[in-house]
Amino acid sequence: MTLSEELQWRGFVQDTTYSDLSTLDNQTITFYHGFDASADSQTIGNLAAMMIDKVFLRHGHKAIMLAGGSTSLIGDPGGKDKERNLQDEEIIAGNVEAAKKELERILRGHEFVMVNNLDWTRDMPVLTFLRDIGKHYSMTPLVQRDYIAKRMGEGGSGISYTEFSYTLLQGMDYLHLYDTYGCTLQIGGSDQWGNCLSGVDLVRRARGEEVHVITLPLVINQATGVKFGKSEDGAVWLNPERTSPYKFYQFWLNVDDEGVEYYLKVYTELDKQTIDDIVAQHQAAPHERMAQKRLADEVTRLVHGEDQLRIVQDVTNLVFGRAGTNELNDELCNILRREVNYLENITDTSDLAQILVDLQLCGSKKQAREMIAAGAIKNALTNDKIDADTDIPSLATNGHVLIRKGKNSLGMIDVRS
Repeated sequence: MTLSEELQWRGFVQDTTYSDLSTLDNQTITFYHGFDASADSQTIGNLAAMMIDKVFLRHGHKAIMLAGGSTSLIGDPGGKDKERNLQDEEIIAGNVEAAKKELERILRGHEFVMVNNLDWTRDMPVLTFLRDIGKHYSMTPLVQRDYIAKRMGEGGSGISYTEFSYTLLQGMDYLHLYDTYGCTLQIGGSDQWGNCLSGVDLVRRARGEEVHVITLPLVINQATGVKFGKSEDGAVWLNPERTSPYKFYQFWLNVDDEGVEYYLKVYTELDKQTIDDIVAQHQAAPHERMAQKRLADEVTRLVHGEDQLRIVQDVTNLVFGRAGTNELNDELCNILRREVNYLENITDTSDLAQILVDLQLCGSKKQAREMIAAGAIKNALTNDKIDADTDIPSLATNGHVLIRKGKNSLGMIDVRS
């Protein structure tokens, strides 16, 4: 595929100033993509934006990744119905470093320039900003933008000049990168369309040159209509401290059938034939969730690496009683302690019913005894039944016993003395 064909096939183009995207196929350009630094991690919503960057990089274009060190101090009013709480510069600086590490991990294998817009705004005199930047903007189109008009209109919460100025700062970023690097394309989310156009207008007015924008659609859960992003409850983060690799993997395993083909196009670099084959096999046996498994493998490998993928696959096999691992090494123990009900310092290992209650695998000792009698309590590593009179410590591997109730209810106990 050409670049323009791949962008459209993967669904990466919402709006653009290009009259014909195929003009990208016959030239090498420098583009930039800005990332918010209001949190210490990017989300899978941001990951979609990184994936469009990778498409451009694969096709030989040059990338500038812009960390919003100054714009994150201001707060983007787009999509917000009230003012953001302003954060300290030290916090934003730490978030910028975190974003840089995540970008380097996701874009590994490709060269790109990393910049921070605080570098050219921190020491700019206010009169310089007003004369060189502000004079090129008309208030009329700015106040008519949907997100500003909503805040200023009847029933709106209002908007401070601080947040109102955000779009001018973003426009100034484009002008700076045009002057410094010859950048002629900005990539952003569809909710940034108005802010992106601020840069296009500023470069045209200040330099008399034409530059462009491509925005990609916000990724939406096809089943629920909920946006993938950190403003939503249950956001999925790239930082393993915020979303563990295991939970990250499970998220992709559980995406809806309606959207899995779309997610494969957006979140993997698999080619069209491979994705078509995966989807065809999935449709032939949807209960096996082959497409979700391949998606989970690809995205977890990209974000967390091959070693973490192997570990979370092993944990998943243990939790869901699938063949695949009969070991319980330190790495698996550490993950399972976080992901399943866990007990340590067990003084009485003879009362299996009480252990099951303490692990919250059963609601009462009566229920626990019934489950034991029915053969529903098993050693998760060997799949052997555990009887009421079983010597629990004798089942230990690496000082721990994994107990499964039914198909996928798991608990772990530490039986080390």
